[in-house]
Amino acid sequence: MSTEQVPLRSSVGLAKHPSSHPLSPLTSSEITNASNLIHKLWPSNTDLQFKIVTLQEPAKAQVLPYLDAEHSGAKTPAIERKVFVCYYIRKTEKVHEAIVNLSRQVVESNLRLGPNVHGPGDAEEIILVEKIALEDERVKAEIAKLNLPQGTVVLSDPWNYGSDGINDNRRMYQCFLYMRDPHDLSNLESNYYAFPLSISPVVDTAERKVVRVDFLPTGDDHTIKDPQPFHIPPPNEYTPEHCQLRTDLKPLNVVQPDGASFQVTQVGENGRIVEWQKWFFRVGFNYREGMVLHDVRYDSRNLFYRMSLSDMVIPYADPRHPFHKKAAFDLGDVGAGLMANNLKLGCDCLGSIYYLNAVLNNDKGLPWPLENVVCIHEQDAGIGWKHTNYRTGSAAIVRNRELVVQSIITVANYEYIIAFIFNQAGEVKYEIRATGIVSTQPIEDGVEVPWGTVVHPGVLATHHQHIFSLRVDPAIDGHNNRLVYEEAHPMPRSEFNPHGIGYTINDTLVDQSGGLDLNADHNRVFKIQNTSVRNPVNGKPVGYKIHAPPFQKLLADSSSFHYKRAEFADHNLYVTRYHDDELYAGGKYTNQSRGGSGVRAWADRKENVTDTDLVLFVQFGLQHSTRIEDFPVMPCEITQVSFKPVNFFDKNPALDVPPSSQDFNRSTLLSEEHRQPSVEAKVGEKGDLCCLSKL
Repeated sequence: MSTEQVPLRSSVGLAKHPSSHPLSPLTSSEITNASNLIHKLWPSNTDLQFKIVTLQEPAKAQVLPYLDAEHSGAKTPAIERKVFVCYYIRKTEKVHEAIVNLSRQVVESNLRLGPNVHGPGDAEEIILVEKIALEDERVKAEIAKLNLPQGTVVLSDPWNYGSDGINDNRRMYQCFLYMRDPHDLSNLESNYYAFPLSISPVVDTAERKVVRVDFLPTGDDHTIKDPQPFHIPPPNEYTPEHCQLRTDLKPLNVVQPDGASFQVTQVGENGRIVEWQKWFFRVGFNYREGMVLHDVRYDSRNLFYRMSLSDMVIPYADPRHPFHKKAAFDLGDVGAGLMANNLKLGCDCLGSIYYLNAVLNNDKGLPWPLENVVCIHEQDAGIGWKHTNYRTGSAAIVRNRELVVQSIITVANYEYIIAFIFNQAGEVKYEIRATGIVSTQPIEDGVEVPWGTVVHPGVLATHHQHIFSLRVDPAIDGHNNRLVYEEAHPMPRSEFNPHGIGYTINDTLVDQSGGLDLNADHNRVFKIQNTSVRNPVNGKPVGYKIHAPPFQKLLADSSSFHYKRAEFADHNLYVTRYHDDELYAGGKYTNQSRGGSGVRAWADRKENVTDTDLVLFVQFGLQHSTRIEDFPVMPCEITQVSFKPVNFFDKNPALDVPPSSQDFNRSTLLSEEHRQPSVEAKVGEKGDLCCLSKL
């Protein structure tokens, strides 16, 4: 595979490039500065555990004049730089959130949060919890009952404890134990998910000890048993050195001899502006959402103020203790930024690649640099548009070039490949590819259950859902937008429609905040419109439509903790009126949450959302009914949301893309000319028509 790193470009023509843009992620020095100011609030011997040190985005009312001035080349107004901090007094349940004003060097607010509010996990804590679980004497005693071979390596996967309202007020982890292949001790890459154990320690993060050891049910009911001597199944490996690889696959090189068509401008230490094929946007990165796009424009026209993955939930189907609490809120419980991969040249992205680095914080409040967490590259996505004049055989064809802004996160066993994808026709897509290894648990030989699939001897992969929420802050030619849904309805049979084949397309205005759903029977499509700007050809409001795939909503019932916590998972779309700091569909703190602080609560205000500053939360997802082909590692499952222009342009905006040709594309084979027989009529001197057959 041929790959290259795109060099940094110093300028793309903006009038001014400040060292610290209001929307740029925090720098290393800003993280250190903020944590130092928090430390000064406490006696010098106080041990603080920092969970979050991230940009407190300025109020939108402040940012919009700044962006207008920036794009017009005028002097930009001053905006104070602020930081959001979440931290604990280490070894306690005392969690605080603070706002630090770096411009004034003061802590503006510092609040201790109430009961049942817990901060996210962090890398150091997760490693510590693994250590606590495996060093506990009770856990060791239970593992000894398994009679594992000498030298067997046991591992612990800590899961955020979840919520069921039963003795779950303290912040805890439920640990699931696995082991590496005991017959191949030198293989550090052993797929330990093929060897799940029935022992599950519970760790209290404040007390830093195992408070309970659970035993997992392994049959088809709630029965649990003390650990018994473990029957060791064969391994099930996925790494290339343990697989018989194909030998007939030839290289497919992605080569761009003249380099990439996009340009990246660095703004300060961590800010990035990307320009490509009339697109302009800023790429940010934070601990929770990972990639965040701001100020998205096409051909200098405003489209979106902010776009990001707001939340996700992965609820599992097994109703038995402790599996009934398995509902991973991976963004709020840990964070997409925290779990981002270091993307490797030639592996995760192909072609001429530009990488973005990021800096987050560790548990001591110090900068934690992350390399190559975002890759930017172009890809060929097939034909963009084509028409062959069948009378002449002449074809006009354009390839669909796309720009991909991609990040990959690893959540213990699972991977999510996340990408914003832009094309030359004014469309932006958000795509998630789910891969990695399914979460496994032990099951007795010969047992089958309807909530999962046996994927290996003694190994059950439980069915589960993946439900994502994409937050979209639209600015379609301005910030006063409305939401409508378009539907297709048949005309009633009448004198006007005597054959009963007519149908109409109608728009319905959504005037109040709330949750809405797709309706495939009526081809319901949601559209964002700006009625103050009209298409010059047909006079309709300019807009963008949302193509979101249907998915099965949350299956947990409405009185369950899953439902209360996953406030976004019951509707295809939520629309709310814009309020600063309402970013996360499941609420700011999802770890062992109780619900009531997310998008469902915001939508219940029933505010006006007509021709005003509105926000959309677009849900999409996968029902993962596990199959044996998902093990030992699953092929990618792909889901995608797209935003397409509707009456925004006066014609196909990709007409100016150069045609696809052999000289440009350098393909190795040419197809035959395609020309069909046809008949045409030619007007003669006297105005008569003469039909001519053409071959």
